[in-house]
Amino acid sequence: MVKKKKLPIGIESFEELRKEDFYYVDKTKLIEQLLNKCGKANLFTRPRRFGKSLNMSMLRHFFEIGTDPALFEGLYISENPALCEEYMGKFPVVSISLKGINSSSFDGACRLLNKVINEECRRLGFLEESQNLTENEKSIFRELLKSNLAEDTLVYSLRELTELLEKHYGQKVIVLIDEYDVPLAKANEHGYYDEMTLLIRNLFENALKTNDSLKFAVLTGCLRVAKESIFTGLNNFKVFPITKVMFDECFGFTDAEVKDMLHYYQQDELYNTVKEWYDGYRFGNVDVYCPWDVINYCDEHLDDPSAKPRNYWSNTSGNDIIQHFITDIYSGRDTAKAELERLVNGEAIQKEISEELTYKELYTSIENIWSTLFMTGYLTQRGEAEDNRYNLVIPNREIRNIMTEHIMKMFKSDVSKDGAMVDSFCNALSEGKPEIVETLFTEYMKKTISVRDTFVRKPIKENFYHGILLGILSFKGEWIVKSNKEAGNGFSDILIWIDDLNIGIVIEIKYAEVESLEEECQKALHQINAKDYISVFYKDDIRTILKYGIACNRKKCKVLMEK
Repeated sequence: MVKKKKLPIGIESFEELRKEDFYYVDKTKLIEQLLNKCGKANLFTRPRRFGKSLNMSMLRHFFEIGTDPALFEGLYISENPALCEEYMGKFPVVSISLKGINSSSFDGACRLLNKVINEECRRLGFLEESQNLTENEKSIFRELLKSNLAEDTLVYSLRELTELLEKHYGQKVIVLIDEYDVPLAKANEHGYYDEMTLLIRNLFENALKTNDSLKFAVLTGCLRVAKESIFTGLNNFKVFPITKVMFDECFGFTDAEVKDMLHYYQQDELYNTVKEWYDGYRFGNVDVYCPWDVINYCDEHLDDPSAKPRNYWSNTSGNDIIQHFITDIYSGRDTAKAELERLVNGEAIQKEISEELTYKELYTSIENIWSTLFMTGYLTQRGEAEDNRYNLVIPNREIRNIMTEHIMKMFKSDVSKDGAMVDSFCNALSEGKPEIVETLFTEYMKKTISVRDTFVRKPIKENFYHGILLGILSFKGEWIVKSNKEAGNGFSDILIWIDDLNIGIVIEIKYAEVESLEEECQKALHQINAKDYISVFYKDDIRTILKYGIACNRKKCKVLMEK
């Protein structure tokens, strides 16, 4: 059996990926396009986990003096020998990542930025012994190696590094800044945004504006922060956001690339599942998959062929944006709530998108939140935009799950505020009063969104209502509630043990068309009996057993009961 390449989970070093024989989806066309289209300073905005850091590492290893040309053998860029001859290994490079600048205070953030500069200086430590630098210039470099840089030294650090590198090599310098906006996001969270904005603005102005040592710069981030906030006066600045056609295939996996990967690992049968869960993003004119998800699921499935797809992307960072969005909706924005229902049900909503916001503005209005959801990957576009108005949709099953999880979290928070209603509902269940259960469950459904037929499959709709019911029951602490527990000849939706009353309850939930709600309730009761779900209670000597069939459609439900 031929040994397969390893899957690069969490590998952001292009050199490591190529030398250690990891599977690589070739994105070196980015180099060719960049050289054809770049400005003096270039910003790529993409959601997290779409390959930004790996691409930046690839750029460094291509351009940097002393690179290993073997890293690019067999890749797209190697088919352009004239370009490789002119640019490969011909430039000094300064490369930093700001993704680790995460502190609760401005002073702490400055210390972390100091560490980032120190690290890059150590990588370029040969400058300390350079025959082309004067002693004064070497002392400037040694200053940058210190762990307590003054703020004025910090903001000139990148500029000074480029000047020293140009003097050493006699060649202008390429600057790469990965995840440029992370310090701004963290500063906004912790209340020192204005201070951090000024620091980053000064750092970038010195490095990217009127810097005679600069060949060109590339920056990446999730959001395009307003020009007036960070990039003041950078008239030579080019932005390549997710809405532009240029570079649309350079971040994320295309459909063909996913098919090739699955075929290489003999997982062709996973294609439809992977497409449903992780495809659907629209960058420019291309539909792309989230690479992080595809690689993780493919790897997990190699270890366990029975592994089910799950939400990998949501675990890589916080989901504060979604939390703000759902909280706003549950705070009384009825129009936005209706639009959320349409999104969860696979429909599109049209919104005007602002691609330039400051972090301070992200949550100041529901309009800004729509823009933020779009730019960070929770929503994507369908069809053609008109005057910055886009048809927005949820891209795939994974993001839909993330949204419904937050909806359920907010629903449970709402439920907890009315203990009397919870008690009334649970008392009706235990006392065998299906009419009251039906009335109260309908009231609960009005408090959250509804799930319709337009996109979501029937089992998923049933799971949503299942989740609502579990959310209510979770507040009855003395009850033992089991979900999808093996019972009799199958798995029942919900089983409840009420020990002090010696009562057992079985609930089977169905999704139905409005005209067949009662019929589906009867089918649910028949399923309980046919599969003998109640037998699980006999082992505990429980003889009073209530069987409920519940059928739902949007915000309507029907409840039938048997003893």
